[in-house]
Amino acid sequence: MSTQAVGRSQLRLLGDPTFGPFFGGKLFSTMGVWIHNIAAAIIVWDLTRSTMLVGAVSVAQFLPQIVLAPYTGGLADRGDRRRQLVAGRIVGFLGSGGLALWSMNVGLTTTVDAYVTILAGLVVGIGFAIGLPAMHALLPALVEPEELPTAIALNSLPMTIARAGGPALGALLLASAGATATFLVAAGANLVYAVILAVIRIREVARRRSADRSMLAGWRHARSDAPMMVLLLGILMTGIGTDPVVTLSPAIADQLGRESSFVGVLASAFGIGSAVGFVTLRRMQVWLGLRRLGVIGMIGMAAGFLLVGISALPTMAQPPLTVVALLVGGLGMAYALTSLTTLMQQRVPDELRGRVMALWGIAFLGSRPLSAAMSGTLADLVSVEVALAVVIVVLLVGARLVHREQRLDEAVSLAASERTD
Repeated sequence: MSTQAVGRSQLRLLGDPTFGPFFGGKLFSTMGVWIHNIAAAIIVWDLTRSTMLVGAVSVAQFLPQIVLAPYTGGLADRGDRRRQLVAGRIVGFLGSGGLALWSMNVGLTTTVDAYVTILAGLVVGIGFAIGLPAMHALLPALVEPEELPTAIALNSLPMTIARAGGPALGALLLASAGATATFLVAAGANLVYAVILAVIRIREVARRRSADRSMLAGWRHARSDAPMMVLLLGILMTGIGTDPVVTLSPAIADQLGRESSFVGVLASAFGIGSAVGFVTLRRMQVWLGLRRLGVIGMIGMAAGFLLVGISALPTMAQPPLTVVALLVGGLGMAYALTSLTTLMQQRVPDELRGRVMALWGIAFLGSRPLSAAMSGTLADLVSVEVALAVVIVVLLVGARLVHREQRLDEAVSLAASERTD
């Protein structure tokens, strides 16, 4: 193997004048999404005391993935991926900025304002759905081919950091500076990313035209590849497992006898666990392999939520144990999502990357409306513990499916052999 085939290290990629700003802008933007999401959840809870309506925040924000991803994925394969991503960030800016203006002029004090908050989340979600396939598909134009696996792993780090800091920052901003300032910060973060994307240099990458240019080509490709379908199911179930961190956290904080601001602590604990997972990810992948690490990650998420349910019981009410449990869940999420996504990216031909990664968006983010509606409704009608139990079962079923698909290991050996050719 030539030394050139190894590519640059993660640190050197972060210092690259193209990939570095892309990474930093994505970090700002993802932080803004989390600030908006957690602040909106707290506001809706405070105004309505309904877990179902808190779930509606996530439903509104992630439902556009299901509706728009087939179209935006096809557009990412046919058109200008950079412009598409910029357009998505501008729409996200309008969603957060519009809610900031509403808060400034009308206030967020009534049930009607709770519905306005949910509507603003829908606009943010539309922006995210427009840009997400292009964000994934743009990676080959930012790095050399042999550096793509490293770039894929780094590409998940902004989400990890944002999960760690965004919820706490959003809750802190809301408590100290108010809703208007909080949503202005979220809007500004999206605008920063749009500006960065507009000015960085992106190299031209020759794209083979797919014989089938339809929006369904990505689905046909995935459907013909059984391991790919298992990956999509695993990612979908991982997405279902991430939603309770937002939807159920207000109710969990209430059961623990804490103020609404404690929601930020709970969500950030999950994010900090994810950050720890990323730091240890490379060594764990070498030791266990991507498929096994994905399985362990999903089991870790299930174990974390089991501890959350136990620690939040009215007879227990142990906030420190709840925080530790969410750290464990976040660690598992980092292992599961990054490993399964890397396996998926390594199986995708570039001419179909936008459309196939749109399926990733439908699986991971599009599952959030289903999970939010399910968790919120079960928590209101039965209990938080029952809602968590359903999520635990889903995660364990997903882990079993990925564990049984031995052919997933072929993706790593195939990618390695291609890099040596």
